[in-house]
Amino acid sequence: MKNRFGLLYLLFTIFIIASSIIRTVLLFKALPHLDLSLGLLLKIYGTGLFFDCVTFFSCAMPFALYLALAPDKIFNHSRHKPVVYTAFFVVIAALVFDAAAEYLFFDEFGTRYNFIAVDYLVYTREVVGNIKESYPLLPIFSAIFLMSVAIFMLIKKYIGRAFTGTSTLKQRILANAVFAVVPMLSLAFVSLPLTSISKNSYANELAGNGLYDLVAAFRNNELDFNRFYATRDEQSVLTTLRQQMREKNNDYPSADLRDMARTITNRGKEKRLNVIVVIEESLSAEYLGAFGNSGGLTPNLDRLAKESLFFTHLYATGTRTVRGLEAIALSLPPLPGISVVKRPGNEDLFSWGSLMKTKGYDTKYVYAGYGYFDNMSYFFSHNGFDIVDRSNFEREEITFANIWGVCDEDLFRKVVRESDRSHAAGKPFFTMVMTTSNHRPYTYPAGKIDIPSASGRGGGVKYADYAVGQLLAQARKKPWFEDTLFVFVADHCAASAGSIELPIKRYEIPLLIYGPAHVKPQRINTLVSQIDIAPTVLGLLNFSYTTKFMGRDILKMDPSRGRAFISTYQKLGFIQGDTLVVLGPQKYLKTYAVDRKTGAAIETGPREATINAAIAYFQGASYFYSNRLNRIALSRGE
Repeated sequence: MKNRFGLLYLLFTIFIIASSIIRTVLLFKALPHLDLSLGLLLKIYGTGLFFDCVTFFSCAMPFALYLALAPDKIFNHSRHKPVVYTAFFVVIAALVFDAAAEYLFFDEFGTRYNFIAVDYLVYTREVVGNIKESYPLLPIFSAIFLMSVAIFMLIKKYIGRAFTGTSTLKQRILANAVFAVVPMLSLAFVSLPLTSISKNSYANELAGNGLYDLVAAFRNNELDFNRFYATRDEQSVLTTLRQQMREKNNDYPSADLRDMARTITNRGKEKRLNVIVVIEESLSAEYLGAFGNSGGLTPNLDRLAKESLFFTHLYATGTRTVRGLEAIALSLPPLPGISVVKRPGNEDLFSWGSLMKTKGYDTKYVYAGYGYFDNMSYFFSHNGFDIVDRSNFEREEITFANIWGVCDEDLFRKVVRESDRSHAAGKPFFTMVMTTSNHRPYTYPAGKIDIPSASGRGGGVKYADYAVGQLLAQARKKPWFEDTLFVFVADHCAASAGSIELPIKRYEIPLLIYGPAHVKPQRINTLVSQIDIAPTVLGLLNFSYTTKFMGRDILKMDPSRGRAFISTYQKLGFIQGDTLVVLGPQKYLKTYAVDRKTGAAIETGPREATINAAIAYFQGASYFYSNRLNRIALSRGE
């Protein structure tokens, strides 16, 4: 150890041990979802060790460079030792902190760090506040500190030996070579898909390294579809897409395949009804009694399901709020990488809000939190909506709030007030509402439901349902109630992890369209995507319009043509009938036979018709967006 590079070898040993412990702890946590065998275990730990080594050498490169360039008289100086000791302790503490953070992240999301963790690094106010309200931080940080001190004291004597050696610059540069070469080689030849060692997604997560996954998620927030995904030639894609999007009551005015505009023609008078779209945070279908849950968490929504158009097979397009907002507002299938809501250049898109504005509606996006989060205010304000967020609430309008926003009751009271204003001005209104109460830390006003605040997901769901009941009770007293459609839908599911790469059951969410004076109750069992919500509601309003939406009016569609889209930030899924097609980077393409009732999936041979339809939608959506063909300006002939 009488060599300064011995510090890195010591740190390497600690890093590998820590990574192996994390992997083992997560393995035990994932055991119920794993069909474990000796072969799979060897793959998990072998591939994991490889990614641990790649991660360490990449992270250690700047430290190795310093060790190579620092002369002996500086490195071995007595005043330099405390600096090295302090740096070593900080690195150890960071590794222990990362172990705790990885466990908590895996516990909530069922994955290693991904694009959600990247967002957590960006929106520190909400995230830090959420952590403070959700976890006992003092015991956690105390344990991290004490464990770090214990590890440091165990190895301190080995660190001290590094200051007794001597070396030349040439010797140090040669010793540093491996720390320079390995990261360069890994950058060129190593990528996240190498962790795909199994059909089981939990095994693939365990085979990775959390820090590597975090950097990979940051680098891949936007992915060029044509470069990374399986594609078809442009002509066949656009032709297939036209066939897929064609409906009974629409036509393509232009023969140009690049022109996605369609004219929707409905007979009779348009119904200028008000529309309130309530987007419920993390409301998985599995929590509703209408879907078979026996816990009694959603009495109001269950009763409403019998009085509404109740869609029993709706799938969320993604795993984040912004994915749901993108799908509902833009009627656009998910693009690989981050949501359009957070991308630069997302202004003036053909949106539900911009369309309703042309029909003379007051259009508002009402959010319980601060709209800067996830770029929501910017996106909606530049795509046809006025913004009402937490900053627009008067002090007396807030009875309860946590770090994410005001409670659902306060939010809905604000929606009713905004609706009153529009009605008083003689204008129909279109309002998209985003709730936050059904989100960790699951806190809400006391005395509203029989589950104490901060008790967990069940309480969050039941309070969200209670608030829906309060919204409708208030609305029924208003003169605008009879001329209003209420749409209740989730942004995404409560969890999306599963044993297969895209577990379809985890993407099922409810959709209810309620308007007792205008909508006859009915169960709709057609396969539906979030991107179909806007065209379907517009159909109920009997609107005729020119559209660039990629969704379809479900009520005018042959049920056998139903299809849905699901995704993570890299994997894209297309469901049609009993087939799931999964696309991923490195031209990854797999086909599964699925049982949508149970979520079971078995890999099959290629089903070309469904594969072609899937690629047509995803490649077509990427083509239209990247070439700015779904902008408002083009629909106006500019």
